[in-house]
Amino acid sequence: MSENNDEVRIIEAATDRFMDAGLYKVTMDEIASDLRMSKKTVYKFFPSKEDLLKAIVHTMLKRVESEVQAIISSEKPFEEKFISILTLVGKILRRLSRPFMTDMQRFAPGLWKEIETFRREKVFSKIQQIFRQAKKEGVFREDLDPDLFFLVLTTAMQGIMNPQVLSQQPFSAEEAFKGIFRILYEGALTEEARKRFQQITSSPSSIESPRYI
Repeated sequence: MSENNDEVRIIEAATDRFMDAGLYKVTMDEIASDLRMSKKTVYKFFPSKEDLLKAIVHTMLKRVESEVQAIISSEKPFEEKFISILTLVGKILRRLSRPFMTDMQRFAPGLWKEIETFRREKVFSKIQQIFRQAKKEGVFREDLDPDLFFLVLTTAMQGIMNPQVLSQQPFSAEEAFKGIFRILYEGALTEEARKRFQQITSSPSSIESPRYI
């Protein structure tokens, strides 16, 4: 087995561990044991848990950026692009446990800041592009300002992704995000666009599920 394959296996195994239990409780010994690999081999690629976490985050962000770009660059109408984005976000949120997000803020603030910057510059900016597409396609009501709607939506998303907020609520980040989307988005659509959106969401198989995670 090549060194590259070993490195990928370590990242994948550690991702599962970190996402489920957070950072603090997971040890490099446990990761090596999961892989039936010597600690020496793990440390060869990642001298510390911090180095391993950085590799995991950067791998994750690269995959997300690739998926988002593929969705945005497609020839699909606005509704299908946005549903694909929501599907991707939902998959990510299902993986990000509260312990993981809390530990990221506490033990890896620099990486958490990278994630927030990435979300703003690589994800939200791309979503704004399809909002402009929606305006051209006449998806939104004429009395609605797409830029204002986008600002409200992304501000709400950022607030929900805060672990301190989530820890005080009975619902998950994904449930909260879907609720915010339903309240804001469905009210912003024209009647025709709402019908198209409902048709799409009632038939999930019509939307190709993102490959990420």
